[in-house]
Amino acid sequence: MVGIEADYLVVGAGAMGMAFVDTLLTETTGATVVLVDENHQPGGHWNAVYPFVRLHQPSAYYGVNSRPLGNEDSIDTGGWNEGFFELATGHEVCAYYDQVMRHHLLPTGRLSYFPAARYLGDNRFRTLDGTEHTVSVRRRVVDATYLLTVVQSMRPAPPFAVADGVDVVTPNELPRRAADHRHYTIVGGGKTGMDCCLWLLRNGVPAERLRWIMPRDSWLLNRANIQPGPGFVKQLRDSISTRMTAITEATSLEDLFDRLEADENLLRLDPTVRPTMYHCAIVSLGELEHLRLIEDVVRLGHIDRVEQDRLVLAQGTIPVPTPSLYVDCTTPGLPRPPSVPVFDGDRITLQSVRGCQQVFSAAFIAHVEAAYGDSADDDAARNDLCEPIPHPDAPVDWLRILLSDNRSQIRWLQDPELLDWLQSARLNVLRDLFPTFPADRPRVREKAIGALTVALDKTNQRLAALMDSR
Repeated sequence: MVGIEADYLVVGAGAMGMAFVDTLLTETTGATVVLVDENHQPGGHWNAVYPFVRLHQPSAYYGVNSRPLGNEDSIDTGGWNEGFFELATGHEVCAYYDQVMRHHLLPTGRLSYFPAARYLGDNRFRTLDGTEHTVSVRRRVVDATYLLTVVQSMRPAPPFAVADGVDVVTPNELPRRAADHRHYTIVGGGKTGMDCCLWLLRNGVPAERLRWIMPRDSWLLNRANIQPGPGFVKQLRDSISTRMTAITEATSLEDLFDRLEADENLLRLDPTVRPTMYHCAIVSLGELEHLRLIEDVVRLGHIDRVEQDRLVLAQGTIPVPTPSLYVDCTTPGLPRPPSVPVFDGDRITLQSVRGCQQVFSAAFIAHVEAAYGDSADDDAARNDLCEPIPHPDAPVDWLRILLSDNRSQIRWLQDPELLDWLQSARLNVLRDLFPTFPADRPRVREKAIGALTVALDKTNQRLAALMDSR
């Protein structure tokens, strides 16, 4: 048994764990960290993703706070993301986290990193050579695995029965196996399913050779409205303004979503099908245009069994006229464990404190840990700033998340130091939304914050009323 001493033991070197450790080491002068992870290199589930995956959100606010991912100012000049900030590939994300670890975190001399290690609980872990280690933790144990993402390649088999002779692959296998088939069945209507459809279309497969099994249609976010930086701040403000107007004027939940769609705040695949899912998936209008080319969309629930000549689904059976390659895209993506206090004595549990913004949330939690008091006695104040926001599933969760985000923003606005940090954080998509007020004009700042607080509070009252009207 090997003994180690450190201020923090962080379990998990995925996107959230890396964002937390980066901010903690950057914003503290003496804190030491032991980081334990099962993967051979940092990046969490990014080490197991399919080869053609890209971020759905801009690279400009993904990764860690202290280091840009790719070229911060790079705008795509072609393709279905034209005019927007670049979207890093999975390979680029993995390389980025490896470089952050080797060139930034480890050189501080305050991080001990143990890859390919299994955490055993009770501050113990086992490395690949079988050695057990015990960490004497002076401050906190940080759970960076609470929102662990599981992708298709991490599962032993699909969640439906498959007859002999039927080809079912994960998205990871699609590029290698696609050439052997003339027809493709994409199983799953989330981000991964969209990515597989777009990859096939981008590589010249006609839409009529695709069948898309979509248990639930989803409301989608418009990528045009989530671009950071001064060049997009007007678009961001306009989208927020139209969103607040829609909330104020809506007479029901259905009317609200119709208004949000009319303003292109939210999008859907088929204008004639009312979505029953919302998972924060993001598309451009160009991507949506191509997804709409697929006409063979099956909306009969989840697959129970795949046979040679038919598909048995929860709500019916359909024929299979030609052999097809089935691509299993059925993992839920966003985990939804129950919320727990972020700060709880000698533990920190990393969770989203802004809706679907995991890496920003982890960096924010690290900043609050570093900047607000020196003991667990300050946890009440910390938890007040870091209210967990569970990941969404149903359309009503769009309202719940916005209400929680607004409530958090009202709290954050009351703290000038925290507002300054938010305006400087590269992981904060809203960093350019608020103007920088001169230090010698506090009344101007107070007046602007007061007006924004009133507007957010009124919006929240309307959101609550709409949710109660269900």
